[in-house]
Amino acid sequence: MKPISMSSGDLLADRRADYAEAMVQTEPEAAAELYEQALERVPDWVAGWYRLGEIRAGAGLPGAAAAFERALALDPEDRLGAGLQRDLLRDTPLADAMPSAFVETLFDQYAGGFDEALVERLDYRAPQLLRAGLVAPYGRVLDLGCGTGLMGAELRAGADWLEGWDISAEMLREAEAKGLYDRLLKADLSALAPGETAFDLITAADVFAYLGALEQIVGWVAGALAPGGRFAFSVEAHPGPEPLILRESRRYAHSEAYIRDLMAQAGFEVQIARGVLRMDRGAPIEGLIVQAQLAHLRRDLQGDGEDFALA
Repeated sequence: MKPISMSSGDLLADRRADYAEAMVQTEPEAAAELYEQALERVPDWVAGWYRLGEIRAGAGLPGAAAAFERALALDPEDRLGAGLQRDLLRDTPLADAMPSAFVETLFDQYAGGFDEALVERLDYRAPQLLRAGLVAPYGRVLDLGCGTGLMGAELRAGADWLEGWDISAEMLREAEAKGLYDRLLKADLSALAPGETAFDLITAADVFAYLGALEQIVGWVAGALAPGGRFAFSVEAHPGPEPLILRESRRYAHSEAYIRDLMAQAGFEVQIARGVLRMDRGAPIEGLIVQAQLAHLRRDLQGDGEDFALA
């Protein structure tokens, strides 16, 4: 995907933005005014409108939603996630899915230093928690949202065949360099079409925080597994009554009740454990570690998650 420019392309506008950044912490209102001046010169600067929205929102200044809406209008694919930021300003966020372009842009940007940041600085452990609940051999395995291959490294020894799918070309490039996978495929997990290949195990480590509502993907997985196939995944946990919430981190968290109900509807028998997936700003992020096995199921041939039925 074509990267979005963080520069306005106008030297004077960029200079005013630089001055603004130096003032954000101490004089956010003045920083916002400088961005407004820059945007008068370059009114189609997507990243400028997005940053203005961030500054206004962070300081409680008026007009944050309008700035995010302007960024979204200029970039309907929403590579910066302006729609999510606007949604977080509401008393109750309405979005139940992330823009695919935002997820792709995010991980293309972070791919180079992803392993170091996640494992060494954030103590990421979702792949190890998931693998601990699996018994080899795994047979044909599909690693959804494979990223750089951290889950693949846990699966390789027990897999007869290992595929990795991810929306980010840069993440796939990092994964390919590790030589773990038999096949790598660029795929948008929010828009998978039914296929003919049946997998014995499908995994998704720390993926669904970027997907939101899970009905469609769970329905697809149920149709992509061989009889008796297994599905192992993690989600960030939240204790409230809502099925899912959008956190300030712009990641979704899911309730255990929602996961249990959804998996039962899809024909899975599940075991759910809790564990710390990683650290975030010094705080542990608790997650649900889901180990599921497909019961006798009449597959949802449309793959849209709407027609689950037990045989």
